[in-house]
Amino acid sequence: MMDRRSFVATLIGAPATSLIIGKAQWAQAAPPLASRPRLALPTADQTAWQDMEIGMFVHFAPNTWQNSEYDNLSTPLSAINPSDLDTNQWAECAVSLGAKYILFVAKHVGGFCMWQTHTTDYGIRNTPWQGGRGDVLADVAASCKRYKLKLGVYLSPRDRKFGAGLGGKCKAPEQQRTYNALYRRQLTEVLSRYGDMVEVWFDGSIVVPVGDILKRYAPNAMIFQGPEATVRWVGNEQGFAPYPAWNPIAPADAETGVATSIQGDPNGSVWLPNEADVSILRPDWFWSPQKERNLLSHDQLVEIYYRSVGHGVQWILNLPPDSNGLMPKEYCLRVKEFGDDIRRRFGRSLAETAGSGERIQLSLPSPSQIDHVILQENCRLGQRVRAYRIEGRASAGWIALGSGTAIGHKRIQPITPTFLRAVRLVVTESAGRPEIRRMAVFNTGVKPPSTWDAPVHVWAANEVGSWKNHNFAVDLSGKVTVAAQYRLRFVPQGGEKLAIEDPVLLIGDLPQPDLLRRAKGHADVLILTITGIDEKIVIKGRVRGPEQGTLLLQKL
Repeated sequence: MMDRRSFVATLIGAPATSLIIGKAQWAQAAPPLASRPRLALPTADQTAWQDMEIGMFVHFAPNTWQNSEYDNLSTPLSAINPSDLDTNQWAECAVSLGAKYILFVAKHVGGFCMWQTHTTDYGIRNTPWQGGRGDVLADVAASCKRYKLKLGVYLSPRDRKFGAGLGGKCKAPEQQRTYNALYRRQLTEVLSRYGDMVEVWFDGSIVVPVGDILKRYAPNAMIFQGPEATVRWVGNEQGFAPYPAWNPIAPADAETGVATSIQGDPNGSVWLPNEADVSILRPDWFWSPQKERNLLSHDQLVEIYYRSVGHGVQWILNLPPDSNGLMPKEYCLRVKEFGDDIRRRFGRSLAETAGSGERIQLSLPSPSQIDHVILQENCRLGQRVRAYRIEGRASAGWIALGSGTAIGHKRIQPITPTFLRAVRLVVTESAGRPEIRRMAVFNTGVKPPSTWDAPVHVWAANEVGSWKNHNFAVDLSGKVTVAAQYRLRFVPQGGEKLAIEDPVLLIGDLPQPDLLRRAKGHADVLILTITGIDEKIVIKGRVRGPEQGTLLLQKL
């Protein structure tokens, strides 16, 4: 049986030898188990997904023929004939990138379906490609299998061809019932015909009830947004994650289905990891000749890697095929250059170890120059580390190398190149005993991006409207310029305190309550989560207190 000293030490994460506890202290040595916050734990599927670290998005739709980010339904189906389409080439790009899965856009917001379906006449079945018998999703699935990649699918709940708005919302009940049945058939086809899915994207959340379909056909898949969400959007389309980007989150935030990284909470009881998405044509997601000038440079890709994967966040990079169905050669060369560089930097460590406790030391076989340290927690036991420092033993003794808060799935920490004999991790704050899955040291021989630890940029606030007689109704269309999160601040004339009453966010004339929330601790601030920018966006409501004032909008 464990003695009192060892028992208490286990509870509070301290070495048993450091505790001397008498009978009078026994009852007060640690708080009751029921009073301590319960650490969030990932499922086995979440752990496996996070271990993949990188995925490749593929956006391909009538938009590709329109030089447009949103399908305007103008392209004749007879014009959609990607005669050179080669999904094996796509998969080869993914492998060279270092991606472990492909997330294919089977249906974007226009409603065009890239698989053989009879749910709509707006799909690949009604084009000249392969005589109407082609199935792009089937080809992608076959290529993933051939190249040992996992497959995920983006099936937009929004459907412009049908008339369904953001999240699959329709304006009339009968129209909603019809669309619910149609979308459920589409999701069933996609999830039941093409093998196991690693991820399912419901961009902009979803109001169509699909929980039973997911449970039956994709029980192990990660779900992006919606009531069944198991992962969350980082909150921008730049590819950058904040630091720290905590995996846990409060249950109330998780239940919204549209939580982002700003709601990360180290003491939250729900494990909901972040995913950072970005296109190689940032900010555009679909190919066109005019967008080639947006192609991310090698250095930009490396910066994104350090600020996504290096912050413990999943990264998914979009490569859009051209209208012939091929990834442009420049894209493939760029991601291969990037992938080769990352493999050269971090493919093989000088030394590494794992361990448990507040201090973990790694001795090097011989004095060596070190310029990076990679840390990983054993997150199966929860994200426990709250603060740490890294030290190195040089010829003059131990010196400080760096510090941080979160480790989580992965923390890539550059340090000043230094010759060292040993490196140690000192955890200065944790929730329970630290469990370190990996501590590895590298000598990459190259400088990290200067912004490797920079905060996510917060844009200056702009005046976007006002309220009078306590009422406001402000059209934000054209002022919300990218899919991201925004802070809307209410500034009264005079110093009177205010309260925002009954705020309503309308996107495409339909209310979107899940995309609107009040900022904690700030009665004068609303947070808007905007997942698309091609529809009318209006915020309205009442202000209690001051009769008039201005509204300031700030991109987070």
